[in-house]
Amino acid sequence: MEINWYPGHMARAKRLLSDQLSRVDVVIELCDARLPRSSRNPDLIRLTQKKERILLLGKSDLANPDLTAQWLRVFRREGAVCQALDMNRQAKAARALIDQAARETVERAAQRGIRKTVRAMIVGVPNVGKSTLINRLHGGAVAKVGDMPGVTRANQWVKVSPYLELLDTPGLLWPRLDDPLAARRLAYIAAIKDDVVDTAKLSIQLLEDLIAAAPQAVQERFKIKDLSLRGPELLDAVCQGRGFLMKGGVYDTERACKVVLDEFRGGKLGRITLEAPQEEKQNDQET
Repeated sequence: MEINWYPGHMARAKRLLSDQLSRVDVVIELCDARLPRSSRNPDLIRLTQKKERILLLGKSDLANPDLTAQWLRVFRREGAVCQALDMNRQAKAARALIDQAARETVERAAQRGIRKTVRAMIVGVPNVGKSTLINRLHGGAVAKVGDMPGVTRANQWVKVSPYLELLDTPGLLWPRLDDPLAARRLAYIAAIKDDVVDTAKLSIQLLEDLIAAAPQAVQERFKIKDLSLRGPELLDAVCQGRGFLMKGGVYDTERACKVVLDEFRGGKLGRITLEAPQEEKQNDQET
């Protein structure tokens, strides 16, 4: 599935991010632990390479813990300061990483008799949980959140403590989603709006990927008897298994598509990761 999507607010977000980098001490990149590579933006890595950086694998409570541990080892070998993050339980650990990353800057200021206010920027692709993280760190709802891309449309400073301020930024996709696999996976997690993709095709592809990653979970959740099915027959099987029937016994495939996407995004199938480090090695060997 080919996706070419780079709306105007994404271009503006990139300009704003570049402008704000000179004003921050720490950059916190948030990716989705279910898609640790596809949900990272190569532009962000290049733009922020001269800053103290932290990589957080958000939504880790929805991801396979063994694969999350493998990804953390991969990213640490690449030189990243990183940590898995369950938004509901680990905000304090994220705060400790921010303090650690900013320690040198704070100590230099202290030597000059200055109590330094640390400014940290939170960046990542759309719908990865940036505003939710800010709200957790703040301890209240100060940043607008929503289960869709594009909720944050402008930079927003949030004072977390007397000496820590966080900058919430709009989600930033890269200009050309020319890797069809990465683009498709970003659509799975709603980093790309559903109204710019073929949701039937996307749902089928997601089901096929889920069968490869967690066949038993798919079978139990959607009541699919034959996991060898592929293509539109998979959606028909979901309709049959979950009773999505319209008048005359016609399958309600539109409802099936919505349920497949929503239930994966909400973690209803369990803790599933769709990318493994071994997959990258295989791709490198094939190219």
